[in-house]
Amino acid sequence: MSSFSIFITAIDVWQQIFRYIGYKLMMVIWVDADACPKVIKEVLYRAADREKVQITFVANQRLSVPPSPFLKTLQVPAGFDVADNEIVLRAQAGDLIITADIPLAAEVMEKGAVALNPRGERYSEATIRERLTIRDFMDTMRASGVQTGGPASLNQRDRQQFANELDKWLLQRRKSLA
Repeated sequence: MSSFSIFITAIDVWQQIFRYIGYKLMMVIWVDADACPKVIKEVLYRAADREKVQITFVANQRLSVPPSPFLKTLQVPAGFDVADNEIVLRAQAGDLIITADIPLAAEVMEKGAVALNPRGERYSEATIRERLTIRDFMDTMRASGVQTGGPASLNQRDRQQFANELDKWLLQRRKSLA
């Protein structure tokens, strides 16, 4: 382990300690990066430097992000829900979680985090319950052999909706830090 890696790890530890004892140094964005579309990652790269907000991309594979003091990657072991569980473990109230995974969104919302999907839908208590019900129904249909198909391709309107919702969260963050 290089001295730079040790330094970065020490910073991460201190940040978690400060966040734990209530000195919210900054709100963080966590990205469920395994399935996050490239175009959404690019929006996040630009936002990190513009707003000086820490964004951590969590995946079970090696990721490459542009050089920036605000962009981090966290590679977790391969396995079912390993990245999701890591995000739940690290997320704090007020953080923003980018995910299309409905159960992950529900779990982080229980901790007080905000969940936003790559199409720009910001989940609420009402919509997350509805989404969980639909997801469970679709799982039942697939288990019985019905072909349900997947989500439609991400389009320009989705990308714009995502950017708009991200900007709203960043504005709220700026106001809370002022």
